[in-house]
Amino acid sequence: MKKTHEIKEVIDIPLAERRYLVKEKLKLKKRILFISPFFILFFSFITFTIKNYLKINTANLENAKESDSSLLGHLPYKETTKEKLVFIEPHIWVHKDMSQALLQMQADAKKEGVFLVFLSGFRSIKLQDEIFYSLKSIRNQIASERARVSAPPGYSEHSTGFAIDIGDANRRETDFEVEFENTIAFRWLKNNAAKYHFRLSFNKNNQNVDYEPWHWRYEGSIEALKAFEASNRKLKMLSN
Repeated sequence: MKKTHEIKEVIDIPLAERRYLVKEKLKLKKRILFISPFFILFFSFITFTIKNYLKINTANLENAKESDSSLLGHLPYKETTKEKLVFIEPHIWVHKDMSQALLQMQADAKKEGVFLVFLSGFRSIKLQDEIFYSLKSIRNQIASERARVSAPPGYSEHSTGFAIDIGDANRRETDFEVEFENTIAFRWLKNNAAKYHFRLSFNKNNQNVDYEPWHWRYEGSIEALKAFEASNRKLKMLSN
């Protein structure tokens, strides 16, 4: 019996000490409850940062892929099918989705005394090949120099059928020339083309392609928007 009594004395904790331990446990719980929100916020911040980092890097990879697909500053474009082309005037074929808007724009300009003339519409990849490589013998230029004034075959907006070169019927000497920007026709287009879903493709800020005030593209249909999606994304990045 004596041994049992001794064991109990060793194992048993005095009442005051038990109360002290309970208070310590409560304090510890309060500390945990107080600190927990900070840990949650911290880990949420870390998770958010990692997700954004991955998102930015994914976007950079996509942009890198896009830039890899370009050639001498030009993006690739598929040639539209013959079934999607319509004839609007001698030697001018355009995508059927833009034909009505284009002709309406010409008619409305005429009402205001402005006479738009169409210089070039759809061009096949084969024709673009002839144009691009013929410049070598005519101008004695290397490929990068030629690309500033003419897209390589497979990289021309004209192959989509959604691009149109426009001139001033009263100033034919400015056809395919930068001086076209000084004509009434160009000023009218600058102020009104967007109403018909046309936009200038190569402005003065383009680093790879020379300024072409005569070259406009149509963005008024789903197919057209898809065709120029990469180009518009690139323009947006450059403007930011």
